[in-house]
Amino acid sequence: MVMALDIFLLIGQSNMAGRGLLAEVAELSDSRILMLRDGSWQHAAEPLHTDKPERAGVGLGSGFALELLCHAPETTIGLVPCAVGGTPLSRWLPEMDLYEAALSMAKQVCGDGTMKGILWHQGESDANDATLAESYGTRLQTMIRQLRIELGAGPVPFIAGELGTFLAAEENRRPYFNVVNQQLRELETRVSKYGLVDSKELSDTGDNVHFNAISLREFGRRYAQKFLSLAR
Repeated sequence: MVMALDIFLLIGQSNMAGRGLLAEVAELSDSRILMLRDGSWQHAAEPLHTDKPERAGVGLGSGFALELLCHAPETTIGLVPCAVGGTPLSRWLPEMDLYEAALSMAKQVCGDGTMKGILWHQGESDANDATLAESYGTRLQTMIRQLRIELGAGPVPFIAGELGTFLAAEENRRPYFNVVNQQLRELETRVSKYGLVDSKELSDTGDNVHFNAISLREFGRRYAQKFLSLAR
C-alpha cells in the first residue's frame, strides 16, 4: 500500500483534463508523482485523464506536481484525476453525477495520505449563457463548501484558474467568459483558502478553447505557487 501521500483532487472540464499535445513538452517521469488509475496508484504518466481517450493529452496537473516537488523534494504526490471535458458546473454541484463520482474517488484513497488541495478549472461551458455566467460564483461557492464538508478535510485549499483570454476570439460562442472570470475573482474575498490563478500570456492549441501543452505546464506551475501561498 502506498502511504503518506499528499493527495490532490483534479476536477473540472477539458482544460483540467488536458488537451495539450504530448510531443510539445518533456515526458512526465518522476517516481514521486503518482496518479489514481483503475482504483489503484500508478506512476503518473500523461495523459493523466482518460475522459476522452481520443483527445486526452497534457494537462496542468503535471506542471503543478513538478513545481511542488521543487519546494518539497521529499514529498510523494498523489493526483486523483476526475475532470471530464465539455461539462457544465451544474454536473459538479452536490448530489450531481460528476460531483458524486469525484467525491467517491477521493474518499477511496483518504487512508493513503492527506487531502492537501483541490484543483479546479471549468467555466467554458457556462460562458455561453448570461444567467449561468452571472450565477457562477454563487453556485461554485456552494460546491466548495459542501465538498470540503464531505471530504472532512477542513478548509483544504481550493485553487481555480481563469478562463483563457483567447476565448475573446470565440465571442459568438462564449460571450460571457469575462463574466465567469469576474465571478471567479470575487470568490477570493468570499471563500477562505481559495485562490485564483491568472491565465495571462497563456496560449491555446489554435482552437481558441484549449490551452496548449507549454501553457499548461506553466499554468500548473502557477497553480502550485498559489497553493503554496495558501498552505502556509
